[in-house]
Amino acid sequence: MAMALRTAAAAAAPRGMRRLFSTTSNPAINFPPSAATATQQRETREPSTNLFVSGLSKRTTTEKLHEAFSQFGEVVNARVVTDRQSGYSKGFGFVKYATLEGAEKGIKGMDGQFLDGWVIFAEYARPRPPPGQYENNSSPPYSRQ
Repeated sequence: MAMALRTAAAAAAPRGMRRLFSTTSNPAINFPPSAATATQQRETREPSTNLFVSGLSKRTTTEKLHEAFSQFGEVVNARVVTDRQSGYSKGFGFVKYATLEGAEKGIKGMDGQFLDGWVIFAEYARPRPPPGQYENNSSPPYSRQ
């Protein structure tokens, strides 16, 4: 039934629009990467003791984050990034372990788990760029030109 409607729509469409209704793959249409591709991209990061945690609830505190991750290894530092004005969580934070093994166990234990009613994601954090170098832009923010 759906195929018949698609074929009828393709026949009725103007010549330039027929490719949109085609059942063959169209290189002009870019679909978002699949979940498997996203997982492969996340796993290619360099292992480190610093983890990036996303998907945090607005009510998650630094203490709760530290407590949740400390069951997998010795946590040196945990920090929930908060909004300056409201004081609420921005939805992400960082956890630093004493060892690489602890960080790996923390990722395996907490990635995709619930914390304060929200599913969180843990992965190795990207290293900070050295001061004076900007990763996304070629010039410093708010510079005069």
